[in-house]
Amino acid sequence: MYTHRNGLLCLTLALCSTCVQADDVEKAVDYRQGLMNVYAHNVAPMGNMVKGKTAFDPAAFARYAKDLAVAARLDLLAGFPEDSINDESDASDTIWLDWSKFQKKYEALKIQSAKLSKVAADGDKAAMKEQFGKTAKTCKGCHDDFKD
Repeated sequence: MYTHRNGLLCLTLALCSTCVQADDVEKAVDYRQGLMNVYAHNVAPMGNMVKGKTAFDPAAFARYAKDLAVAARLDLLAGFPEDSINDESDASDTIWLDWSKFQKKYEALKIQSAKLSKVAADGDKAAMKEQFGKTAKTCKGCHDDFKD
């Protein structure tokens, strides 16, 4: 039997559901932006070393490479649930239109950053620079396709 009280309960539940969904989207955006910040925190100083803007420090480079590889293994895709387009994010809606391509780009980042970590641990400066270039190219390729 429908009562005014039941109607208010349904309306309240519907509104709460919308709030939860909006909160979930905000958390997803925060998560993916946090991971991107971790990536940038590690990529930027390695890039500066490779470009000669700062002194090349193989031990520091190896730490940054290791941290990037660890961060890349975290589930970035969890930060991109369907319908999480948000004005606070630079994520392009093409992510969701070509999800399989986005997944492949993310897998490439995991592979290239793991290779970078391994090469950096070996300490060969030329190999480190070469693999950094491949890893950075992977990052750029994803940004070119999926960042507004």
